[in-house]
Parts: sequence; structure tokens; C-alpha cells
Amino acid sequence: MLKNYLKLAVKVLARRRFFTFVSLFGISFTLAVLLVATSMLDAVLAPQSPESRQDRMLMNERAVMYGPDNQWSSDGGYKLFDKYARDLPGAERLSILSSGESVVSFVHGARVTSSLKRTDADFWRILDFQFTEGGPFTASDVASNSMVAVINEATRTKFFGDGQAAVGRTIEADGQTFRVIGVVHNVPETRFVSFSDIWVPLTTAKTDGYKREIMGGFNAIVLAKDRASVKSIGDEFRSRLTRVELPDPKNYTTLVAPLEDRFDSLARYMPWADRPDASPQGWKLAAILAALTFLFMLLPAVNLVNLNVSRIMERASEIGVRKAFGASSRTLVAQFVLENIVLTLTGCIFGILIAAGFLEVLNAHGPFSYATFSVNWRVFACGLALAVTFGILSGVYPAWRMSRLHPVEALKGGNQ
Repeated sequence: MLKNYLKLAVKVLARRRFFTFVSLFGISFTLAVLLVATSMLDAVLAPQSPESRQDRMLMNERAVMYGPDNQWSSDGGYKLFDKYARDLPGAERLSILSSGESVVSFVHGARVTSSLKRTDADFWRILDFQFTEGGPFTASDVASNSMVAVINEATRTKFFGDGQAAVGRTIEADGQTFRVIGVVHNVPETRFVSFSDIWVPLTTAKTDGYKREIMGGFNAIVLAKDRASVKSIGDEFRSRLTRVELPDPKNYTTLVAPLEDRFDSLARYMPWADRPDASPQGWKLAAILAALTFLFMLLPAVNLVNLNVSRIMERASEIGVRKAFGASSRTLVAQFVLENIVLTLTGCIFGILIAAGFLEVLNAHGPFSYATFSVNWRVFACGLALAVTFGILSGVYPAWRMSRLHPVEALKGGNQ
């Protein structure tokens, strides 16, 4: 029976090619836009190297101090995390790292701009970077202020040429000379915490003034011992923040700098987060994304409903004959909904191809360094789910309407 329905669906779609083309165009365009957005979110949020342990990771990328008439928003300071985030119950490791800076080097007279981060040794234990040469610097390197560096593959090519070894050689960055001890795969800029071109020990900073700052210049990553400890770690750090010695207590009375997962951390950049509220904000971002997806799909869904009503009304005589020979309303509804799902799945295929082509262009010429947007299995599954949902929602009403026709009325054309 299903095989017959599929054959019939293909014949019906081929019968009125203009209606089919208009429907496919709307479906393909809608799904292509949604798939591009999904792929970009996937590149930011999905667990993947070097952030494959996201289910156990908490991070802070933003701190805000509030007062009666003032607000100070920036990265947190080294002292904030060093003094108040150490030894959190349930935490396996803590890494404190600089938020990154742009540094200039000169290679054979040519100006090279790179992103540089200063980190501790636990940074390499929390994140699972893939090394192609050498390895990371250690706690002893950090403690002894060793002028060593880990670089990515793109930086190796810029400094030493394509295919050349880098370990043991030196690079100059920010007016300092570092010996390369490791090379890793390029990390996309969409991975805000782990991204950089060059990583060096924290203690190679030109001054130690950063150790006394509550605000500015640093991020933190905490790896929980298990998933059950994630919430308690965040709650404990929020509690500790109430005891922070603020740098200007006359103008600032509240500090918000929660440790949270990637999605909640991303939500901190949304406009509604600019208020003294340390509670998770991710649910608001999720609700807005769901609402935007629904609204974006609503117009093409309504248009497809109208087209389906017109298409089905033309088949009134066919429906009348089938009902006269005993076809139930449920059978007819199932048939018409299946036909519509075939249409939307066809549109999904074109939408995936359009999205994949656009993402290739975005990877090559987009604003994010080392971006790797793609239609992977997660994005594909999302597109498939959207297509089926789209097909069901836009097919149920027209199918139900026609299935309710009396056989005699249907045989007359179903126009009453």
C-alpha cells in the first residue's frame, strides 16, 4: 500500500508542474536558510575537538559589575578566578587563560598578524587538541616562565613555509621570542575559548599586574568530575561571587560572572542579559530561536496549504470515487499527507544542496578564521526533521478538508 501511495504521489506532483515548482522553491529556500543557521550554531555549540567534553565543561567569558548609576562589562580578571574559582567542589580542573590579543610579527620583512593567548598547563588537559608536532607546555614551563609556544598549522606555514617542521625553531610575537614546542590543527574562530594562532604560558606576560585585577582580560574553564557535578559547581561559584572584594565599592555593588555551559554563555551576549541576573539565560535564547524558526516557516507553510487545497480540490472526482468504493477518511488523510511529505522531502534535498554550496563559499570567504561550516549528520537530521514537520503541518488541513466531503458532493467537483 505504501509503495502504491509513493508512486501516486510522484505522478500527482508531475501532473501540475508549475504548482510543484512553486512549492519546491518555497520549501527549498526556507530549509536552506534554516540549515545554514543550524550549521553555524552547530559549529559554535556542538561537542567537537578541542571542546569534545562540553557535557562536563563550564566557562566564563564575560563579567559585569553593576552599581546604582554605573555598569562595567568586560572579561573577568585573573584574580577573580585565581582567588574565587580554585578548589570548587566537584571540579576536576580549572584553567585560567587570557581572552586573546592580536599581535604583530615580521617574517622576511612581511607583516604577519596573529591571535595570541596566554594560558596555564591545565588548559591542555581540559581541551583535547590534536597535535601534529611536539606537545603542550607543562606546569613546570609555566612556573619557570619558559618562553615556549604552541602554534597552529596556519601559523607554522606563515612563519616557516608549507610542509616545514616547526618544533625547536623560534618565532617572534608581541616583541617577544618564543621557542615552538608543539603544533596543533587549526581551531575555528567560532570556538571562542579555545581559538588562537599562538598559545604561550601565562607567566610570559610582560608584567605581573594582571594578577591583581578583578576585571579584564581573562576567561576561565572548569572541567567537572562528572555531569552530576556541573550544576553544583556553578551554584558554588555564584555563592563565592557575593564575597568578592570589588575594586570600587562606592560605584559598584554587584558582580555577575557565572560559570556556565557553552549555550548559556553564548546567551550572555544577548541584550536581555545586560542586567544583574546570574541565573541561566540559555532558555531565553532557545525560546527566541524556536520562535524565529516557527515564524520563518509560517509564511511558506500557509502558502503551501493554499496550494495543497487547490491541488486537492482538483482531485475531487477521484476522492468521490474512492469514498464511494469505501475508502475511509483516515486512509485519504494518510495518503494526502504522505504525498505532501514526499514533496517537502524533495524540497529538503534541494535545500541541503543549496545550503552546502553556500557554506562552502562562507568557509572560503567568510568572517571567521578556519571556519568549518558543513552539513554534517546533525545538520542533516535537523533538516530532515524540519522537512517532515513542514510536510505534516502543511498537509493535514487540506487532507482533512477533502476527506470530509460527502461522496456525492465530491463527484460533483467539491466546490460547494
